[in-house]
Amino acid sequence: MNRFLLKVSGAVARVTDSALGPHQTAVIRIGFSATWLLFLLREFPHRQELYGPDGPWDRDLAEQLVGSNGAFTALLWSDGQGWFEALYLLAVVWSVLLLLGWRTRTMSVLFMVGVLSLQNRSVFMGDGGDNVLHLMSVYLVFTRCGRVWSLDARRARRADGTRARGERPRDRTGPALWGVLGLLLLLATLAGRMDGDRFVPALLWTVWLAQALWWLVGRYARTPQPRGLLDVVANIVHNGALLVIMAEACLIYATAGWYKVQGSRWQDGTAVHYPLHLEYFSPWPFLGDLLTASGTLVMLVTYGTVAVQVAFPFTLFNRRVKNVLLALMITEHAVIAVVLGLPFFSLAMIAADAVFLPTSFLRRLGGAFGRACAWVRTRTLRVLPSRRRTEGAPVPAPRTGSPGEPVDRANRTDRTDRTDRVGGTDQVGRMDQVGRTDHVGHLAREDREDREDREEREEREGREGREEPDGRGPAVPAPGKAPGTRP
Repeated sequence: MNRFLLKVSGAVARVTDSALGPHQTAVIRIGFSATWLLFLLREFPHRQELYGPDGPWDRDLAEQLVGSNGAFTALLWSDGQGWFEALYLLAVVWSVLLLLGWRTRTMSVLFMVGVLSLQNRSVFMGDGGDNVLHLMSVYLVFTRCGRVWSLDARRARRADGTRARGERPRDRTGPALWGVLGLLLLLATLAGRMDGDRFVPALLWTVWLAQALWWLVGRYARTPQPRGLLDVVANIVHNGALLVIMAEACLIYATAGWYKVQGSRWQDGTAVHYPLHLEYFSPWPFLGDLLTASGTLVMLVTYGTVAVQVAFPFTLFNRRVKNVLLALMITEHAVIAVVLGLPFFSLAMIAADAVFLPTSFLRRLGGAFGRACAWVRTRTLRVLPSRRRTEGAPVPAPRTGSPGEPVDRANRTDRTDRTDRVGGTDQVGRMDQVGRTDHVGHLAREDREDREDREEREEREGREGREEPDGRGPAVPAPGKAPGTRP
């Protein structure tokens, strides 16, 4: 009994002390925001037909549907073309900012508003992936999806450094942003734009009040206990939302698999053959012909699809088997994206599958991505031209040596020092760190040789000017004079 209580207390402590799966939720954030962003960009030329006020699914039909199901959509707040264009562009901007992880709590709410507004305006414009995106956009609001791989994470590290120096970090952007959004939300509520389903307005007000309370506690609390309590509540909400996302993915695969089992075409092993020969799902007809050339392959793919979807929820208790089936499902969705021409459905499902990816794999993936970005920056710096000194720029005067130092040695030291100073500009300094190309190195050598020739000529002229008329050699400097100067 004591061992059981210890396990329960350990599980409770783990759920309340930290937000579990930070890398998984970051991948979900990046995956779904990228899916929605790519969809909006691809359909930008056709946006009027999909969601515009003069599209096939006109405003009257949309209002009748929204009036019957109470769905939330901000597109019906106005029938003007300018309102539609502004909201469509804002949905693109919100997707980009959520992808980058800038103010993820705010952007996740605005991302949900953009998804619901466009999809509920024309519910019949989709291929199945829109349903997954619709649900996940709501779940993302409850997650702390900006803990890693985001601009928020970088800002948090800088804030920790500021606190370590004994200073108090300041954030003016967050309160200003939430103040403006709170005013807009209040105006929309007073104008009666939130009179439909109460879930979305209640969610928007709850999140806004929670963020206001978080800011007030962080600014005016004298002890860390209130902030710690809010952090525990946020962790519980995050972990609960993560569990719901995992359960949603399992339900999608389980229901799809069990419905397939009941179909006669799936039972006889020929179901995969038919969609591959439909014109609507054949962007590359030769690929469909290639896959269906073997009846045995069609049967194996048909039965394998059903087996993987039905068995996946039960494999979560075995990590190795789960990872194998997860790789098979991701591969299957990648094939569907290419062969059947359903890229956004496949991207949405792959993003949902990412919640089950191992943390070690995601960390290695993040490290590989970071190295790739560093390599790209290095290659970019190597091909950048070196900044050359403009003609007519003054050349530094020769540095005189200390008393007792030979003139030639001082000039050699001066040449080396000037060369170092010329090579120490910002651009050349960066080029030295990443390695110069042969062309840039050749130009640098030519500049150095020209500079040395000019300095030797000036030195020779100076020695000739310092010769005494009787030919007794260079004059000895008087006490207090630097070598190389006339007494």
